[in-house]
Amino acid sequence: MRIVIPLFDRFTALDAVGPYEVLKFLPGAEVVFAATKSGPVRDVPKSLAITADATFADIDSCDVLLVPGGPGTRGLLQDDKLLNWIRRMHRSSIWTTSVCTGSLLLGAAGLLTGLSATTHWAAIDVLESFGATYTAERVVFQGKIVTAAGVSSGIDMALALAAHITDQTTAEAIQLAIEYDPQPPFDTGSPAKASQAVKDLLARGIR
Repeated sequence: MRIVIPLFDRFTALDAVGPYEVLKFLPGAEVVFAATKSGPVRDVPKSLAITADATFADIDSCDVLLVPGGPGTRGLLQDDKLLNWIRRMHRSSIWTTSVCTGSLLLGAAGLLTGLSATTHWAAIDVLESFGATYTAERVVFQGKIVTAAGVSSGIDMALALAAHITDQTTAEAIQLAIEYDPQPPFDTGSPAKASQAVKDLLARGIR
């Protein structure tokens, strides 16, 4: 099973690495990180890089396409080369998935028209501009397309996907292997739960 994760400048690292840590356990899994050119690709603050061992041109098909998000997606919404590649991967994929604003790239490729989908809460308007209907669910299955909400939800999506690809017991074993037993110290993980002070700080910029 070939799982392809495209990388681009200013992606969000956990969007890619979270699902990778789950899906790499699937029987027969081959995970390939791909980019416009092979070599290191930098995340949002450019302090972390993941090496792309393949170029988009090297990949002619995949079983699972997993598109991460990040600030870099906004500059790619009219990148015909990337969007055409996503469309080509989708035609032969068993599953086409996204995390966070990776769904904007699926939308820009025309894959979400008329479907329910999710994304990071700050990108709802952009998602819906591509003809999708936003839903606040953490993981949304629509046929073979699966979208996940912001950043950390990629782990949830990958576990749910693992259960569909194999079975629930296998997915639960993977969850145990990575000791995914979330007990967050605060309950502010969505705009509906966060206080105004938290929202104001985020709007000003945490750093």
